[in-house]
Amino acid sequence: MAIDTPTTLPGPDNAAPSPTAPRPPAGVRLSGRAKLVLFVLCAAQFMVALDFSVLNVALPALGEDLGLSRSALQWAVTAFALPSGGFLLLFGRIADLFGRKKLFLTGLALFGTASLLATLAWDPASFLTGRALQGLGAAVIVPTGMSLLTTTFPEGPLRDKALGISGTLLSLGFTIGMVLGGVMTDALGWRSTMGLLVVFAVAVLALAPRLLPESRTPERPRLDVPGAVTVTGGLLAVIYALSTAAQRGFGGADVWGTLLVGVALLVAFVVIESKASAPLISLPMLKRRTVAWGNLGGLVTFSMMSTVVFVLTLYLQETLGLSSFETGLIFGVQGLASAVAGSYAAKLIGRFGARRVLAGSLLGQGVFVATLLGLGTHSGALLATVAVSLASMCHLGAIISYGVTVTSGVPDEEQGLATGLVTTTQQVGLTIGIPLLGVLATTRGSLFDGVRTVLLIDAVVVVAAAALVAVGLGLGREKA
Repeated sequence: MAIDTPTTLPGPDNAAPSPTAPRPPAGVRLSGRAKLVLFVLCAAQFMVALDFSVLNVALPALGEDLGLSRSALQWAVTAFALPSGGFLLLFGRIADLFGRKKLFLTGLALFGTASLLATLAWDPASFLTGRALQGLGAAVIVPTGMSLLTTTFPEGPLRDKALGISGTLLSLGFTIGMVLGGVMTDALGWRSTMGLLVVFAVAVLALAPRLLPESRTPERPRLDVPGAVTVTGGLLAVIYALSTAAQRGFGGADVWGTLLVGVALLVAFVVIESKASAPLISLPMLKRRTVAWGNLGGLVTFSMMSTVVFVLTLYLQETLGLSSFETGLIFGVQGLASAVAGSYAAKLIGRFGARRVLAGSLLGQGVFVATLLGLGTHSGALLATVAVSLASMCHLGAIISYGVTVTSGVPDEEQGLATGLVTTTQQVGLTIGIPLLGVLATTRGSLFDGVRTVLLIDAVVVVAAAALVAVGLGLGREKA
């Protein structure tokens, strides 16, 4: 598997630090150089997390400046998410072959250059090109950075501490991005949010060559190019077709043609992976009940929560007339609530088991999203703040518990495959939610009616997923 991320995850029999509030084992100390290496790797991961959120609250201002229609705004997010999810596995495998440090530095350079292009964008095409290249750079940075972390710090307390710190900063990155995006957009304009990423990339790129060790797998696995091409092309085609259909309907031949091509490519991917000697995704692994249903829960929680954030941003600014700064503060509260949930998630998993926490967290997320249907056209900021914060607390519980569910009971020699699936599910979930649902908010009558439609569908999907996961994992028939 491309992503080599063996990690100790919290579970009923193996409590570990929460990703948002790590408590390293007593007596564990990092050397000065180890701290610098960890700083560089965490800074890169923080930068990518920041990119997922820093632009969200700036979308209305960006659309007005570049001439992006409301229905086209979702591509500002999707253009980044598609390549970051689609190429993740391929670049992880390339790093195994040709060296993780070398590819990590290449990804940083590409990300920084792309961020500069997005900052200086003169029209929608140049901006979306920059965003797509940012996503491609992120697809290099994420797997190589994680592999460098797990190979630099030996398994045990030191690695647990490093992963705990990394997880904390990843969680904070998304939260800080929402707040910073609001502040910077109000004070300096939306371009400053992209310029910030240029500064990050240059700083990390200046330190990384001298600090990071080179590493690659000794067995030099084969590169599954056919698998990478078919899964990436299939995802791109399907999401493009459904996004276009949401705007223009299914009447166009181009929509059906693209959709059929996408489905055919994904079917071809399954066939290729079933025969590949070094597949990107292990199909036998997906036959495990915990792996299949756990990843379904992860896919739903990521895709549906990213959609909620997207449509609420439009609602708060365009319906209620809040500023970017005020919107950022609301999402800042959401992030703090998630951090609190993270500090208790491991304890809940230890007491009730990961499977029950996953199903319960999904149910809670769906119920609190449903309460957002009470939003009005003239008031709703308080309800939005409380409901999205509570939904996010459940969302974080689902994130942590689905990772534990997927990796529990998997032999040590297959942990890399299991954790790779966890990461892939996260990226695909972040990729598909907004283009499949978020676009409905901007293409169905008034924006307010569109937002309510999306929130209703979102809540129903999450609650249904909670029921399916509970049944699929056998809750009620056996101990979690």
